[in-house]
Amino acid sequence: MTDANEHALLGAHLKTLRLPTFAHNHRPFAEDAARNNLGYGRYLLGLAEQEVAQRDRNQQSRAIRAARFPLVKQLADFDFSAVNLNKARVLDLARGEYITHAENLILLGNPGLGKSHVAVGLALAACHQKRRVRFYTAAGLVNELLTAQDKLALPRLTQQALKQELLVIDELGFVPLAETGARLLFQFCSDLHERVSLIITTNLPFAKWTQVFRDETMTAALVDRLTHRGHVIEFVGESFRFKQRMKKAKTAAT
Repeated sequence: MTDANEHALLGAHLKTLRLPTFAHNHRPFAEDAARNNLGYGRYLLGLAEQEVAQRDRNQQSRAIRAARFPLVKQLADFDFSAVNLNKARVLDLARGEYITHAENLILLGNPGLGKSHVAVGLALAACHQKRRVRFYTAAGLVNELLTAQDKLALPRLTQQALKQELLVIDELGFVPLAETGARLLFQFCSDLHERVSLIITTNLPFAKWTQVFRDETMTAALVDRLTHRGHVIEFVGESFRFKQRMKKAKTAAT
């Protein structure tokens, strides 16, 4: 059998075995091994390491696509110096232990302080750990819950959520919720309690969550569940967007 036939047959076998990185790299790796007088074991190890690394990258990419982030934002790009926030604590949370224990994060503070950026950054870190993540805005999630209720599909939506390891609910309190939507959101969060981690961003202190859920008893119950095994991270400072507008206005005036 000629070398060309051997390579073609090997490529076909590797495709059947679903080893695409092997198939792509076996010839250059073999040439490198021959040049450097490497044994078969070292050659095979190099190919295996490359295959594993590529599969790892592919898994991370799939996790990021499945999360449906509106924008991909890294914690490394967040300006911690511009807001009163414990950077070491946030970076420690990025290790993902809170997800392992199904704990929640509540990111609380005025608009424009970077809560959504940090929430996405933490969720992106979870994707890099190949965890199952899903991003929602609070309004978008409520719309999905209302639609599912109309289609008698709420149990299925809840079961899909329970397959996740982390859900982000962004901008809670930015848009007023109707009574039915608030009740559905309460029930949804309750169903996930101690089973799936939540990251919730909000501009409302807990005392004003009744503006969202419209019922003091329901609000108190939800806050109790979210904070029982949770971490409250408060953002304090001046809005990034406000500072940018002021900077532009100052530049225009000079």
